[in-house]
Amino acid sequence: MPETTTRATSKFTAAELSFDDFKKIVIDDYRIGYESRQASLIGRREVLTGKAKFGIFGDGKEVAQLAMAKAFRAGDWRAGYYRDQTFMFATGMSNLKEFFAQLYANPDIEKDPASGGRQMNCHYATRFVNTDGSWVNQAETMNSSSDISTTAGQIPRLLGLAYASKLYRQNKELDYLKQFSVNGNEVAFGSVGNGATSEGSFFETFNAAGVLQVPMALSIWDDAYAISVPASLQTTKEDISEVLKGFQRENGSNGYEIFKVRGWDYIALCETYERAINICREEHVPVLIHVTEMTQPQGHSTSGSHERYKSRERLAWEEEHDCLLKMREWMIASAIITEIELEELEGEAKRYVRECQREAANELAVVLKAEIEEAANLIDQFAETVPAKKDAVLATSATLRSAFDAGRREIFTAIRKTLRLTTHENNAERQRLTDWLKAEKDKNTERYNSKLFTGTPQSPLYVPVVPAIYNDDSKVMDGREVLNAAFDANFARDKSIVAFGEDLGMIGDVNQGFAGLQAKYGDIRISDTGIRETSIIGQGMGLAMRGLRPIAEIQYLDYLIYAITIISDDIASLSYRTMGGQKAPLIIRTRGHRLEGIWHSGSPMSVILGSMRGFHICVPRNMTQAAGMYNTLLRGDEPALVVECLNGYRLKEKLPANVGEFTVPLGKAEILREGPDITVVSYGSTLRIVQEASEELAAMGINIEIIDPQTLYPFDTESICGASLKKTSKLLVVDEDLPGAGSAYILQKILEAQSGYYSLDAQPKTLTAKEHRPPYGSDGDYFSKPSVDDVIETVYAMMNEANPSKYPAIY
Repeated sequence: MPETTTRATSKFTAAELSFDDFKKIVIDDYRIGYESRQASLIGRREVLTGKAKFGIFGDGKEVAQLAMAKAFRAGDWRAGYYRDQTFMFATGMSNLKEFFAQLYANPDIEKDPASGGRQMNCHYATRFVNTDGSWVNQAETMNSSSDISTTAGQIPRLLGLAYASKLYRQNKELDYLKQFSVNGNEVAFGSVGNGATSEGSFFETFNAAGVLQVPMALSIWDDAYAISVPASLQTTKEDISEVLKGFQRENGSNGYEIFKVRGWDYIALCETYERAINICREEHVPVLIHVTEMTQPQGHSTSGSHERYKSRERLAWEEEHDCLLKMREWMIASAIITEIELEELEGEAKRYVRECQREAANELAVVLKAEIEEAANLIDQFAETVPAKKDAVLATSATLRSAFDAGRREIFTAIRKTLRLTTHENNAERQRLTDWLKAEKDKNTERYNSKLFTGTPQSPLYVPVVPAIYNDDSKVMDGREVLNAAFDANFARDKSIVAFGEDLGMIGDVNQGFAGLQAKYGDIRISDTGIRETSIIGQGMGLAMRGLRPIAEIQYLDYLIYAITIISDDIASLSYRTMGGQKAPLIIRTRGHRLEGIWHSGSPMSVILGSMRGFHICVPRNMTQAAGMYNTLLRGDEPALVVECLNGYRLKEKLPANVGEFTVPLGKAEILREGPDITVVSYGSTLRIVQEASEELAAMGINIEIIDPQTLYPFDTESICGASLKKTSKLLVVDEDLPGAGSAYILQKILEAQSGYYSLDAQPKTLTAKEHRPPYGSDGDYFSKPSVDDVIETVYAMMNEANPSKYPAIY
């Protein structure tokens, strides 16, 4: 049986080849392209006949991807588009069996190593994290970062993958990381559809790569449409490379080398990619390859037909300029192969693809059939023990056995319905059925719900706790100086740590946490960026995937929203969507909470908590706690957000003697003040408000227990809040987010997850900001966010409700 893939590491230079060698390469390329086309055709039919859920394919893009694959080498990286199947086959990073396994959503990671059935088809990834959490040798493998569906969403990550090569080449202190790079010679290959070049993330990142001068090779697959929308409604001049001409480097300027080539011209494509990638790899400059005159023979996806929006003339042109047809015609005209030989090759390819499809389908079907039969037999056996319900129970197993394309959903539905029908029964056969359901649920939890985080021994949750040490002569200094000392110690300890962001380098960030560190460690490790939040995060993600330890700074928490798509869609879902096969331990550093003004004082924790599952969310109350969290995170391997208190940089704190070594455990809540009357939970800057209020409350005879969760995700893993509530029976959550936002999350964790509801003897309360963003000025802040007065009076009102005679109403 022929292989479905071929190595693409040898250069394509016809002058150095004999004609026979040249013919063999071309014929093998055509075979890969033709197999890929057949996979697209068969995949579409499988969806339309109900055997798969959805299909999106790379038909019409085959020849350009064959050419691109020839320039791709071991150590290189891909951040691509969900139409790159031919490229993946040609490089050997995927194959036909895996293609169909993903189409059928096979959750076996051995069958679909890209995602374990979690991603729809044509979403590719190679696995570069071993089961023990260690990295594979990326310098020896071809590497594909995990695809996402959001158009142009892969481009920010591409910047970071390319930037890593620059750091590995320019920073000789990184030479010890040989499993990640060979002198920075690696190119990051990206691909994107022409319609997606209208996205802001494309333009932002394109500009950033031109500034940074990184080995990024970006291909645009241009078939003149974005689903039904033509280029005339997408792109100025209907030509993206014309629009981007100003980025062409000239006269010693930075910028791009820009190439334009037709997608059906095999020789021109091979020559263009060889030339472009040589420049990119050797000179470390970004290149753009605009591949025009592409087609999309089956339309955008299985959800619609392109005949609805393309004219007859356009459809006729696409049929005539199909890239495989053009390559076929050229091969015959050039005496590379005869018509008869081609027909034989195509016949073999069709048979082989169909065989791979059947094998992939059967491998899943055999497993499911066995599970279905086992479940149905258990139901049948149970039916014999419940004569009054026998017919109804047997009907569920019959329905299960007869279901079309039944899967685990149908199995669980049948058993759960059986158990509902027999709630008054209690015998060994019913217990056996219940036990089977629980065991299978555990298996399916692993199949479908695992790996939100890596969970490896390298997780920051397993970093040893090292307490902060203070001496008699420990210095008292600004909080920013404590943070600065921690960063200094970590940069000295670990040469792979880098940091970048707006105003971070030369001036040491707007609040001086990095003051003087660029001068000490150099601008390759601590650098300024343009105002470009999305690509800052992408830059960090790519570096983190390639073994570096980046800290990406977003200047204010309010501006994190500019980058939320790359954070949420890409980084937060990375471990989950690859079933632990990839990781990106990026630390996002920002500052927020109590300042003044609509865009400098926000606390959008509900946005963060809702969109960043897969991140550790750290909300330190002061800079010492922040330093300890950074010390923890920089020794772990999972992504995190650290929100520093914006009004805390100049408050005085003691400098720990082990400022770069002590660690703050994630998920460990801390009781800051003990008290029997009310449990008050808050975080970040509002803790100081609560602590100040506690003094006046104590004078009024009310002693509150103050708890700082320290991290919102994970939240209080030892249930300290719930234990406190058992003592006080009253709960107040103080939060700077909107009503029903971050506070609702905290209530759910305490009342439901920690069973705190059963300890209440009064209605739990929340004290939050108003529903609008805070206005400018101290008065606006006072009337928009929780104040000391608000905390005192809210707590007092709760005590008044419980004991009005002892605590008469204030007003």
